Amino acid sequence: MSPMTNAEHFDLVIIGTGSGNSIPSPEFDDRKIAIIEKGTFGGTCLNVGCIPTKMYVYAADIALAARTGERLGVSAHVDAVDWDGIVSRVFHNRIDQIAQGGEAYRRGDETPNITVFDQHARFIGPKTLQVGDDVVTGDQIVIAAGSRPVLPEPYASADVPVHTNEDIMRLPKQPESLIVVGGGYIAMEFAHVFDGLGTKVTVVNRSETLLRFLDSDLSAPFNEIARERFDVRIGTGTSLESAGEGVRLTLDTGEVLEADAILVATGRRPNGDQMDLDNSGIEMHEDGRIKVDEFGRTTCQGVWALGDISSPYMLKHVANAEQRAVQHNLLHPKDLQPMPHEHVPSAIFTYPQIATVGLTEDQAKKQGYDVAVKVQRFGDVAYGWAMEDSTGLCKLVADRATGRLLGAHLMGPQASTLIQQLTTAMAYDIDMRTFARTQYWIHPALPEVVENAVLGLDW
Repeated sequence: MSPMTNAEHFDLVIIGTGSGNSIPSPEFDDRKIAIIEKGTFGGTCLNVGCIPTKMYVYAADIALAARTGERLGVSAHVDAVDWDGIVSRVFHNRIDQIAQGGEAYRRGDETPNITVFDQHARFIGPKTLQVGDDVVTGDQIVIAAGSRPVLPEPYASADVPVHTNEDIMRLPKQPESLIVVGGGYIAMEFAHVFDGLGTKVTVVNRSETLLRFLDSDLSAPFNEIARERFDVRIGTGTSLESAGEGVRLTLDTGEVLEADAILVATGRRPNGDQMDLDNSGIEMHEDGRIKVDEFGRTTCQGVWALGDISSPYMLKHVANAEQRAVQHNLLHPKDLQPMPHEHVPSAIFTYPQIATVGLTEDQAKKQGYDVAVKVQRFGDVAYGWAMEDSTGLCKLVADRATGRLLGAHLMGPQASTLIQQLTTAMAYDIDMRTFARTQYWIHPALPEVVENAVLGLDW
């Protein structure tokens, strides 16, 4: 340790201010706590992920609805998109203020037991961190340092601006054309956002199937819809260069694509590889996640991990649930709670909206279940008529032997809301053979799609 280095010991050290920032509840007021955040307070979800993206998605939904209202007898058009106004509404007027307020609160008089460090943290010994010029040690350490976008070649070393979810929403102006590289949920959400707002979108994916993890009954129709909206090209980028004020991407197929800007959304990597974890005896999985046991403990006693850096689910609601489990375990070391990883729902805010929970039909069959299945279309219920919906569907997969719901898969308006009742049914192990008739379903409303799907399961 150099003579210029400051050393300080804490009862609890928290690395990352996404879900980790919620750990210091009033029960921790008697503990000396360090919070380390090298970036912006609030983590990915608040600043560059879930929340701002959905604010853009909603604007795109409104614009798309205006342009596609003729089937309802409404002829409308979008006169203009105020890109600067959208950026200001999302970031300057809301997100940035929340992030700044969160940091000010942790640095202020309201939490005198908390010290904030704003440099990168890496381990230099067991439960010992180098943070800028400071050395920080802790009786307990929680690693909640998140993940980052992956930039493969040729994008990582390109001499032109390559955007990710972390900066695409703050572009100085809306591009007239955009190349989106990737076929996962981030790529599909941003393709919807920019197409909805009027940008010409070209999607480049290395395989034929977009959102390939979906149940086949959703995947096939979604891919048809996506190809009607976007210019979808199959291939892998081999070179990226400037083209006037835009970019030129060459694919391994020989195709050459040009656009005003390029967004790369090819996945995310946990940040553990940037922290010299082995110096504290903290092991990682081959995919880069920190190894934790069922209670969130790493392979170094007294060090915990949660969220994207260790979880099998890169979802904010899972990180929040893991945070609550770790928080409990720190307070009650003799009454540990396991990480809550059952019945995890997820949603993709593209168009149509998609939401899923549990097993696909193929997964259920591979696990040996004798399955009852029903695919119910939104257009077959009264509110579906109101929307003139032709693409929405709800697919349920249940166990014939027990009546348990094994999986639910929705594509269509309000899918992220409709999935919740089915998640509840799975969490409370409700028998699908009696589920539909032991409660009311409001008529005429979209939950009738779920009701009819339950009633239609082929027992």
